[in-house]
Amino acid sequence: MKHFWTISAAAAAALLGGCDGADDANGNAGGNAVTAAGEGIWLEQGWSPADRAWYHHAGQGTSTFPVQFSWFLALEQPDNPNGLMRDPAYLDRFGFISSPTDAENNPHGLPVGFAGTPAINPRTGREIKQIGFTCAACHTGRIDYQGKQMLIDGGPGLVDLGAFRTELGKALLQTLKPENFRRFAARVLGPKARPDQLIALKLALADTVKKGLGEALAERLHGRGTLVEGFGRLDALNRIGNEVFAHQMGRIDNLRPLTAPVAYPHIWDTHWFDWVQYNGSIEQPMVRNAGEAMGVRAIVNYTDPATPPFTSTVRVDNLYEIERKLAGPVESNPAVDRQFKGLRPPAWPEDILPKIDRALAARGEILYRERCQGCHLPAMGTDAFWTGPHWLPGTPETGGHRYLRLTMVPVDKIGTDPAQAVDMKARTVKVDSRLGLPNRVGTAGRDNVYGFGRALGDLVERVVDRWYADAKPPKLDRALLNGYRPNGIRDGIGPSNATIPAYKARPLDGIWATAPFLHNGSVATLYDLLSPYEERNRVPVWLGNREFDPVKVGYVSVPGPRYFRVDTTRRGNWNTGHLFERKDPNRPVKGRIGDYLEPEQRRALVEYLKTL
Repeated sequence: MKHFWTISAAAAAALLGGCDGADDANGNAGGNAVTAAGEGIWLEQGWSPADRAWYHHAGQGTSTFPVQFSWFLALEQPDNPNGLMRDPAYLDRFGFISSPTDAENNPHGLPVGFAGTPAINPRTGREIKQIGFTCAACHTGRIDYQGKQMLIDGGPGLVDLGAFRTELGKALLQTLKPENFRRFAARVLGPKARPDQLIALKLALADTVKKGLGEALAERLHGRGTLVEGFGRLDALNRIGNEVFAHQMGRIDNLRPLTAPVAYPHIWDTHWFDWVQYNGSIEQPMVRNAGEAMGVRAIVNYTDPATPPFTSTVRVDNLYEIERKLAGPVESNPAVDRQFKGLRPPAWPEDILPKIDRALAARGEILYRERCQGCHLPAMGTDAFWTGPHWLPGTPETGGHRYLRLTMVPVDKIGTDPAQAVDMKARTVKVDSRLGLPNRVGTAGRDNVYGFGRALGDLVERVVDRWYADAKPPKLDRALLNGYRPNGIRDGIGPSNATIPAYKARPLDGIWATAPFLHNGSVATLYDLLSPYEERNRVPVWLGNREFDPVKVGYVSVPGPRYFRVDTTRRGNWNTGHLFERKDPNRPVKGRIGDYLEPEQRRALVEYLKTL
C-alpha cells in the first residue's frame, strides 16, 4: 500500500474532498465547527413523534458515503484514535442534529438524516448494506436561543457537507495505516478474523480510497471556478448532474464546476406548488424526489448485464411515503379544506423567543399587503389566500386536487444572483445514444447531446418506471405515486424555444425559521433583506453559528475560523436584488422591486412576518 502514501495525508484529504474549496480563499474545509447547545425542543408542526422518527431515517436507497455501513460504524475520526466518526458530538461539528437510538428506525443512534439501507447492487446483483442521506439530512432545521434548541422538521439544515466529505476522506486514508487498520478491522470483523478476511478487507479499503482519489482528482481538474458552499448551502442541481451524468455513467467530460450554491429550502407546503426548485424547473414530485436520491448516490445500472437497464436502488416506495407525510392524507385538498394537513410551518414560539409586538405587527401587515403579496401571495391565514385565482382548477388528471400557482419573477427583474437559473439553462450533457433518451439537441459521435434539465427528467422517469415495472403497482396507483403531475421540466418561463430564466416567489408562512435568505443564502436576516443594498452590503454573512437573532430574525453572523464566510463579490454568491430603494432616474438600480423602507417600516414588516 506504499503508493497511497506517496501523497501527503493533507494533499490526499484535499483530493478526497473533491473540488470543495477550489478557487475560493474563504473555504474552511475541515475547520468548521458548530457547538452543541442544550436539549432540543421539537416545535409543533402537525406530526406525531412516530412520523418524525420514521422521516428522520427513512432511506432513499442511497450510498452517499463511499463505504459500507459497517465500515462507517467502525471509522475513527481523523487524527483521533479515541473517537469514532459516528459520534454524534463529532458530527455536530458539521451541523448534523443528534437523534435518539430507536430499535426500529435508528438502532445505531446516528444523526437525523442518516440511514443504513439493505439493497441489491443493480450492477453486480450482490447484496449490499449501504449508508446514505435521507431527505431529513438537509431539510431539518435547528435554531438556538439563549441555551435552548428549537428543532424544525422540513426546515433548512445548517450542515456543511463539503467539510464533512473532506474529513471522511481523511478518515478513510488514515485507516490504511497499519495501526489504524488493526483497530478498524477488529471492529468490522471481530477479534478473531482470519488472515484471508483481513487481506480482503485491506484490499477493499485500498480500492475504495483509490476510487475516491480518482473521482476527486477528476472533479478538481474539471472544477475550475467552483464555489465553496459552506454551512446551509449546496449546489444541488450541478451536484446531481455531476453524480448522474459523470460519475455514475463514467463520463468525466460531463463534470461541471459548482457555480450556484443555494440555501436548503424549507419544504412545508411544497407538495402543493405547481412547480418546485428555486427556478421552478420541476413539476412532478416523484421526479423531484427520485432525482434528488440519484444525486446523493442511489446506484443505477445503465449498461451492465446483471439487471435490466435503469434498475436502481432508489426506494420509490419510501419516497412516496415521505411525500405523503409532507402533503397530508390523499383525500386532503387544501383549497377546499382551507388548510395544509401535512407538515405545517412552525409558529413563532413565544414561550422561548420574545413575544411578538402585535401593534407593530399590525402596521407591518398593511405593508405586507402593499409591498409583498403581489409576488408572495396573500398571507396564508387570510380568505384571499384560500379563494384567490392562484389556485389551479382540479381536473381528473390531478385527482381533483388543486395546486398553487406560484409567481415566477424573471431574473433580470428580481436582480438576485442569476447562477442557479442561468447555469441550468446553459448546461448540456452527453449521453450514450444506446440509452434511448428523447429530446436531444445535437450529436457528438455515438453520443447524443441534451439540455441538462430535460435529460435529467427523462432519465429519472426511466428509473422510476423500471421500479414500477418490477413492483407492478396498479396503473391508477402510478398517477397517485407521481403526485398527479406529469414529468414537466423547464429551464425558464415563456415559450419553450425562448424561455427566460426566473425564480419563484413562494408563500412566506414560517419564513422566520428559514435563514439565511435569498435563494443562495447570501443575506443573514430578514431585516437585512429589506434594507437597501448599501446597508445590506455592510453586513458580512458568516454561516455556521446557530444562535438566533429574534429582532432582525435570522442567525447571528459571527466571524471566525469556526464558521464560513459567503464571499458576496463572486457570482453565485451575490447578495443583490429584491431591493427596496429610492428611485433615482439618474442611477437605475437593478433588482429594485419597491420604494425605500424606513427602518421603522422594516421593523414593522419583520414583526408581521413573525406571525405567519
